[in-house]
This record gives sequence, structure tokens and C-alpha cells, in this order.
Amino acid sequence: MLNDILTSMLWSISPFGEAKVGIPYAIYNNVNHYLAFTLCFAANVMVFPLMQFFLKHINKYLLKWRVYKKSAIFVARRAKLGAGKNVQKYGFWGLLFFVMMPIPGTGVYAGTIAAWLFGLETKQAFIANTLGIYLSCIIVWTLTVLSFQGVY
Repeated sequence: MLNDILTSMLWSISPFGEAKVGIPYAIYNNVNHYLAFTLCFAANVMVFPLMQFFLKHINKYLLKWRVYKKSAIFVARRAKLGAGKNVQKYGFWGLLFFVMMPIPGTGVYAGTIAAWLFGLETKQAFIANTLGIYLSCIIVWTLTVLSFQGVY
């Protein structure tokens, strides 16, 4: 069971799934529903400070390499395209709503990049991302639990 918990947490910090994958994975593998929610949510929240550190300190050095720069521009354009209008127009609430949507391409990675690109204050961006992750986790957790009970 410890392996399933660790794997679900790794999915929750992964840009390929976040808690949208971690929570269902944990519940599917018989991890306690509440423990799955709590640990996957916490792991997903940890992405924000890691991404902030990366964007503020490491990104500028890696931009010297052509391959990285090309990839970074691609990711920045996708984040700007996906969240740009909402974040630019509504700020905090636009970012919260963007991160909250439990669909691929939204989440804390894109939300952190969008907040950084549009110059949102770090504390405000963290709160918007955390609340967005929380609401997204509630949606995913509820649908997963209901589907395992045969309701959905």
C-alpha cells in the first residue's frame, strides 16, 4: 500500500497528471479515500513553490540552450493561450478558475507559468493556485468515489 501512496503522490506532482490522475490511481488501488485526497492535494500544492523557484532562478540559465529555449517558448505560449485571457482580465479569479478545471492542460504547472508571465504577485498566485487545486481535487475525488460506488 505504501507503494500505491507514493505512486499516487508522484502522479500528483507530475506535469502529466497532477492530482487529476493521482487521486483516481490511489482510490483504484484501495488507498483510503480521505488519505488519497489529502496526500494528492498536498503533493500537487508543492508544485507551485518548486515551479516558482525554477522560473525565478534556473530558467534564465537554461534559456541559453537552443533546445530548452524552444521548448520553454512552446510551453509559455500554451500557458498564455490557455489561461491568458482569463488571467489578464480577471487576475486572481481567472487563475483560480483556470487551475480548477479538471481537464488536461490546466493545473498548477500551467497556472504558475501563466501567473509568472502576467506578473501576478507570488502570494496571490499561490493562493489562487492552491484554491484551484483544492476545487479540482474535490471534483475529481467526488467523481471517482461516485464511480467506484456505481453511482456515476
